[in-house]
Formats: sequence, C-alpha cells, structure tokens
Amino acid sequence: MSESSDPSASTPLVLRLGHEELSVRKLYEVLSIVNDILIALWFMVGSVLFFWETTVFLGTWFFLVGSIELAIRPVIRLKRQLHLRRLHTSARTSAESEQDF
Repeated sequence: MSESSDPSASTPLVLRLGHEELSVRKLYEVLSIVNDILIALWFMVGSVLFFWETTVFLGTWFFLVGSIELAIRPVIRLKRQLHLRRLHTSARTSAESEQDF
C-alpha cells in the first residue's frame, strides 16, 4: 500500500523554530509527541506545587492529570495499530512499521 493512501500520512505538518524545521508526517506521531509534552508539563508543575504546603492539593491534581495522560499513551499506540491494520487488511498487505510512538 502506498503511503499516500494513508489519511494520516497526507500533507506533513511543518513546524519552523528559528532556522530549524520539524516535519511531522503522521497524525499518530503528532498525537504521541503532544501527549508526551503534556505529561512532562503536568508532572513538572505538580512537582513545583509540592514545594509549598498551601499548593499540595493542586499539585496532587496535576499528578493525577499526568497519570491519566500516561494511560492515554498506550491508547494512542493501540489506535494507531488498529488504524494501520485496517488499512493493511483492505489492501491485503502485511507491511507494518515497528516504530513505537
């Protein structure tokens, strides 16, 4: 199956950071990257909030949100695998990426 028939592989997302350019071609890769960034943010903010007793309750909520985001990671991977399997089944091909997002 050609990559052009995969809807998630259509026009790449191009992010320009100064003189650098990041090209993301797969929807699930983008979702995984955004999810990982959110996980890091939730846990960093939660950690900082644990420095003061008055913000421990809020910090606990940030840790809970980060934990939920961690649970979303395998859901994104599973959704990607099911999507690829559906595309490959319809094309009767077994080629599949081993890359784990």
